[in-house]
Amino acid sequence: MNTGATTTADHVPGTATHDDHGNYLTCDKGFRSWILTLDHKRIGVMYLGMILFSFLVGGIMALLVRTELLTPTQTIMSADDYNRMFTLHGAVMIFLFIIPGIPAALGNFVLPLMLGAKDVALPRLNLASFHIYAVGAVMAVLSILLGGVDTGWTFYTPYSTTTNGAVIMVTMSVFVLGFSSIFTGINFIVTVHKMRPAGMGWFKMPLMLWALYSTAIIQVLATPVLAITVLLLVAERALGIGIFDPALGGDPVLFQHFFWFYSHPAVYIMILPAMGIISELVAVYCRKPIFGYKAIAYSSIAIAIFSFLVWGHHMFVSGQSDLATVIFSALTFSVSIPSAVKVFNWLSTMYRGSIKMDAPMLYTMSFIVLFGIGGLTGLFLATLSTDVHLHDTYFIVAHFHYTMMGGTMIAFLAGLYHWWPKMFGRMYSMKWANIGATLVFIGFNLTFFIQFIMGSKGMPRRYFNYPPEFEIYHQISSIGSYVLAVGLFVAGGVLVHSLLAGRRAPRNPCGGATLEWQADSPPIHHNFDEPLVLTDPYDYSGQEWDETVQGYVIAGASKETSST
Repeated sequence: MNTGATTTADHVPGTATHDDHGNYLTCDKGFRSWILTLDHKRIGVMYLGMILFSFLVGGIMALLVRTELLTPTQTIMSADDYNRMFTLHGAVMIFLFIIPGIPAALGNFVLPLMLGAKDVALPRLNLASFHIYAVGAVMAVLSILLGGVDTGWTFYTPYSTTTNGAVIMVTMSVFVLGFSSIFTGINFIVTVHKMRPAGMGWFKMPLMLWALYSTAIIQVLATPVLAITVLLLVAERALGIGIFDPALGGDPVLFQHFFWFYSHPAVYIMILPAMGIISELVAVYCRKPIFGYKAIAYSSIAIAIFSFLVWGHHMFVSGQSDLATVIFSALTFSVSIPSAVKVFNWLSTMYRGSIKMDAPMLYTMSFIVLFGIGGLTGLFLATLSTDVHLHDTYFIVAHFHYTMMGGTMIAFLAGLYHWWPKMFGRMYSMKWANIGATLVFIGFNLTFFIQFIMGSKGMPRRYFNYPPEFEIYHQISSIGSYVLAVGLFVAGGVLVHSLLAGRRAPRNPCGGATLEWQADSPPIHHNFDEPLVLTDPYDYSGQEWDETVQGYVIAGASKETSST
């Protein structure tokens, strides 16, 4: 690919050069052209649709759970329905939304564009990963129709091997979804290695690519462990083989080791891409080069390595040896260091920056606050003496949601708003986008911060009935969940409205310096049709705002070339 200077263009700098029939959305029409496409952008959009639908389903289940907990006794459902509801909420949110959300949807769309490539290295494998995800999602839905499961999303044995319900179906759906995750990871690793343009060395890549690359390594190495674990669970349940069930000579703690050896790296499959988004957005919306580029890049690799070494902190009360618990405690404290490096560098980037308070930046700032709370409360759980008291209480629920929802979901929304004009070629209402972001932040904290207090007072998680003294806490949390839901519906409505009535997006509405902003909005089928200018991905000095196109253009561009 030519990465030298651009030639003189006879189109509008900063605006799309192709009409609506020339972009990737409309170059081919019909259902078949989408379901069999090899275009990474269309695959990303299809992933986005299914992931958002999964988010809606999981969110509705969460609202039903919070509504049930408005009163200390039965409110709207039976105890068995409650168990099934919170299990499916967790399984759908984890395996169908949070894990694939950023890599499969946003990552699929932007990774080749950030490399200046026309597609991923293995487009057929990319399409296969989407079809496999769709099959896994259908299996998860079938498990609901077949009676659901009430084991919790962790499927702990021996209960999951002996209880009634569609345990085999839902665990096999997790098995299938794992293949989708592995295929995506392989594709990203090969693409980053083989399709970087001449002149883009490892330390000239956008930090989003570092995050996706680190995530892909975890996906490829950790996911097979989960696949083997759920296959063993299915074998024990179907064939009566004694692996995890002590009644058959098995060891239930072995399941925990297998499960958490995958699931703690999976936490970073969820959060590392989120950190990549935040690294991009902090620089763009503060109009400053990212502070400590190499430190952030290396910290992504460090997090990927540490993620495989800390699974035992989920098992401090499982009876493991004192030496093991001390080692896992120390390693858990250590994993906070690379995360803290990122946070400090983001704050340093913001310092004295020209901060533009658009919706993506509001979500970015929300992420830093919420992930900071989630990370700091993790220190209580890494400390042996406090973890024993807080284990299996609502403190865990709050910590988990601050890390995963306050981290991954908020960053997902930030990235979605940031790249939405590039993906669909339409601008959204910034006023209503900011209102939605504010409601999400308020509703989230109202829902989950109170749960830290509940947990520290000893309120166990997953309980259907609870002592009356906790009622006010649950009511505040439930009201917060309704506010959060309103905020999310506003956020979604803003984007839907933009598709129907939004003005056309310029090529670079936010002033990004990475290569995707040199593509049209929306991009053409093969992404780029003219030579690219390969520059520092965090150098904004060569840009200026152009009122004519309502976007950023190369500084010094003449008005003759800045108008149609």
